[in-house]
Amino acid sequence: MITKDKETMVEQNLGLVHSCANRFRGRGIEYDDLFQAGCMGLVKATAAFDEGRGVMFSTYAVPVILGEIRRLFRDGGTVKVSRSIKELGIKAARVREQLSTALGRDATVSEVAAVMERTPGEVAEALAATTPPVSLTGSEEEGGGQIDLPVDSPEELLSNILALKQAMARMEDRDRQLIILRYYQNQTQTQTAQQLGMTQVQVSRREKKLMQYFRQALAD
Repeated sequence: MITKDKETMVEQNLGLVHSCANRFRGRGIEYDDLFQAGCMGLVKATAAFDEGRGVMFSTYAVPVILGEIRRLFRDGGTVKVSRSIKELGIKAARVREQLSTALGRDATVSEVAAVMERTPGEVAEALAATTPPVSLTGSEEEGGGQIDLPVDSPEELLSNILALKQAMARMEDRDRQLIILRYYQNQTQTQTAQQLGMTQVQVSRREKKLMQYFRQALAD
């Protein structure tokens, strides 16, 4: 269920969707479609998130967002929206516009849901699924020009850290220890070799292979 607080959470974490969608650029699906799928994942993550479990929202949301984007590839690059969701989204958009006019400000999802006698979660999902994505490279004729997105955002850094941790969890213990010694404890290859019972040359060769492994893991 999307409360007003969680609605704000969605708005504040759109950068997380951009971060996840950027990982799939150049793979045959338009960025706008990737972003729209990611937004649906963000709405689902926000609705199901339980603060009482002591897990950061970003940690919980990233896999859900990535799952929706990967689903897009499995579905052939089309964000599939049921007819009922489309109809609900159209009605919700109309109600939101009317409410905003009456209130003199943007109506919240919770307010729209109350008028429609639907749950905020249903309304939020319908609006996210049916709202046309904003082009990130709008033409000058459209009054836009390219929209620059921030880089090296905290959300992107977090996404990379999560991917890195997942990659390390799949490694063998000795390889994981090598990475910890070299990059977390800043030990030289010679020092690392002594602790692992290897030669400096063996550490160097293994380290190169592990770097290739990480590059592949972060690119997926």
